[in-house]
Amino acid sequence: MTRLSALKLSLILASSWSACAMAQDAPQEPQTDDGAAIIVTGTRAVGMSAADSAAPVQVLGEAALAKVGQPNLNQALTQIVPSFTAQTQGTDMSNFALSARLRGLSPNHTLVMVNGKRRHGSSILQVIAGPFQGSAAPSIDLIPPDAVDHIEILQDGAAAQYGTDAIAGVINLILKDQTEGGSFKMTGGQYYDSEGELFSVSGNAGFKLGEDGFFNVTAFHRRQDYTSTGTGQVQITKPDGTLQPTVPAQWSNLSGDALAGINGGQAKSELSLLFYNMGYDFGGIEFYSFGDISHRVGYAKQGYRHPSRICRVPTNTGGSITTAPYDPSLCLGDTGINGMVPQQKVVQDEYSITGGVRGDVADWNYDFGVTYGSDKNQIYTIDSANRSLYQNTGFTPTDFYDGMFKLTQLTTTLDIRKEFDAGMAGPLTFAFGGEYRRERYTIGAGDEGSTYLEGGQSFPGYQASDAGTFGRHVKAVYANVILEPVDRWTVDIAGRYEDYSDFGDTSIGKITTRYDFNDAIAIRGTASTGFRAPTLQEGNYSATNVSPTGAVLQLPPSSAAAQLLGFSALKPEKSTNFSAGIVLRPIPKLAVTLDGYYIKIKDRIAGTAQIRGTVNGVIQPGNAATGVPTGQQVLDAIAARGVAIDNVPNLGVATFTNGVDTRTMGLDFSASYPVMFDFGRLDLTLAANYTKTKVTKNRIPGLFSAQSVSYLEDASPDYKIGWGGLFTSGKFSLNLRETFYGSSSILVFPAISGAPSFTGVVKATAITDLEAGYDFTDSVTVSIGANNLFNKRPEVPKLLAGYTIAPGVSPYVNGSTTYNSPYGHGAYGTSGGYYYARIDFKF
Repeated sequence: MTRLSALKLSLILASSWSACAMAQDAPQEPQTDDGAAIIVTGTRAVGMSAADSAAPVQVLGEAALAKVGQPNLNQALTQIVPSFTAQTQGTDMSNFALSARLRGLSPNHTLVMVNGKRRHGSSILQVIAGPFQGSAAPSIDLIPPDAVDHIEILQDGAAAQYGTDAIAGVINLILKDQTEGGSFKMTGGQYYDSEGELFSVSGNAGFKLGEDGFFNVTAFHRRQDYTSTGTGQVQITKPDGTLQPTVPAQWSNLSGDALAGINGGQAKSELSLLFYNMGYDFGGIEFYSFGDISHRVGYAKQGYRHPSRICRVPTNTGGSITTAPYDPSLCLGDTGINGMVPQQKVVQDEYSITGGVRGDVADWNYDFGVTYGSDKNQIYTIDSANRSLYQNTGFTPTDFYDGMFKLTQLTTTLDIRKEFDAGMAGPLTFAFGGEYRRERYTIGAGDEGSTYLEGGQSFPGYQASDAGTFGRHVKAVYANVILEPVDRWTVDIAGRYEDYSDFGDTSIGKITTRYDFNDAIAIRGTASTGFRAPTLQEGNYSATNVSPTGAVLQLPPSSAAAQLLGFSALKPEKSTNFSAGIVLRPIPKLAVTLDGYYIKIKDRIAGTAQIRGTVNGVIQPGNAATGVPTGQQVLDAIAARGVAIDNVPNLGVATFTNGVDTRTMGLDFSASYPVMFDFGRLDLTLAANYTKTKVTKNRIPGLFSAQSVSYLEDASPDYKIGWGGLFTSGKFSLNLRETFYGSSSILVFPAISGAPSFTGVVKATAITDLEAGYDFTDSVTVSIGANNLFNKRPEVPKLLAGYTIAPGVSPYVNGSTTYNSPYGHGAYGTSGGYYYARIDFKF
């Protein structure tokens, strides 16, 4: 389609819908939450509002989530919650499991729940993902926005209340439970350069079951096209588009802008989802159930392969291009003319189901629930070739099955609570319970073509030595006491004990308190210990990443091969959390909160840099002082793993280990105030976050490099400030958000041997989001808007100065092989402005 064609299509559809619905009636969309909403996250007390909570809890209502633009909860939370940072694009499979971070920590440090029940994680482990490395967190993108009534975000350590993963906080998505009516939405949009075209449809409906039950269902479908980065290939053309002198003259078809738009950015995907939520009250005993099923097919473009990459020439190594005579008849198909852009294809099938009962017996409230979740991803490499297989046999497939990942999680919980009159200013709440969780993680091997020597170009299959099923079970008990010793003073004390079958047990605790001096001012604080259990993926993922000139084995930390290098099975991370805050309500309807926090994590799990065995065929000496094993030790570990590797000059390994300690300090600020006019209403919000993470101890300085440190300390902005104004007047609404991101940086390296590292900076930037809506009737609303209205993008890396750049070698300080490709660690992504239109139909 041409630029903005998706918007035109959406507006045409909107006009058609509005014309046929002029006579319909429906209630107006609710305003955003003002702090009076009753919460269930962060407290086990009954009837607690967000404004009165002893812990900082932010509530996002349906109205706020509806005015984001892109139908994606990750995007919604990024735009609304200052301490939330979403991954904008990934590498390899991480394109299909984009994660997010709270308070600058790992995605694994935030517990995701649905209706108060733990959500299963992703079977995809992010191995090469910078600040998101190691993430196997639940994919929030698999929860459709229209299924959500509101989101409660606890921005405080809560492992003592909920268990592992809650070091940074908790995101609890509360599903809709309406018994009548519903909605239908269509959204169309695309980026400024006409890429990434998106179209989605979703519908939600509620039904009454008998006299005392409900059934709410949401269906969602979204299609999104590729985006690209950069304008060409350094190895093929000069900056002016003419061929490099090392490129054969026969490749003249690749000059100019022929190779523009081929460099992968955002993946192409098609996602279908069905979510339900139901309950029935049998008179004192309520049965409830909720769950989902989803199917996604995605395609991610990989790096460009030049025409001589797959040729039956004895001297061809698939690497650098030479001016030697080039015979396309000896090369594979179209690669003899244009080269190839392999793609990674992922087929994801995910589902979950929860069932339970809750009620009261002798004033004791109970909730017994069982949740089962499954996430399976089948991995393929398509439009590719196996170079060694073609050279050795004259034949190669172009499509490969690389293997699969599957994660299943069964969780059983029992929560019991009762209020007592203990003679204090308020009732004493006593809660206790337990949890049993069983987890299974499976790696399946790829087909023979995908595992023959280096496998398919861009992504080899998983070998038999990688495959296996790994499991564990977890038992936990907790107790929680909430009391009000004197008027206006609340104390919340929690303790938890957990036992893991794979690494042992742990005990943690938490105390939270709040004192209201009067209706206008209150103070609150928390002290807690916490932990995060290593995921099965971090502990057991295994792969062989092979190129024509090298191979890197990802070793499971507990494997015999890793133990030869001094590594051992992962142990849990341990945290100490402190927070203190103030809540101000100086005038009616104005709410202001300011919370500071300190989070210390010991034995944090980190991925090592490549541990080199040989470089250009030379066995490396290692470095005992910094803990780097010798090259011979690496070769012995590879042999112990039993992986067959072709004779390549560069060999290495990598793994995960409890390698560093970190300290995170920060501030959260929020303020909201509604302004009433004779002609309308203006809801104003101001929110800000400052977070700074520091690596306080690096146990493996030779393996956890300065670049790895930069990913933890500097890859996300230190601060993020958001201002918002929602104006409504009659049938018209205008929503404006201005988000100011601080600068971010990572350590980058040129492709020139001997050149020093450089700091790659994405400068501080203001991003504007704007949406205008009009209610054609009480049932039909048409909206148009933009995320990143002014099409801002991260900086392009600087050119390398002071060095002679050989033809075909990257001239950029970060070694980028594409021209004009922005840095990928920017908080607002590389695709620029996104423009959309949406129609909302209520019934």
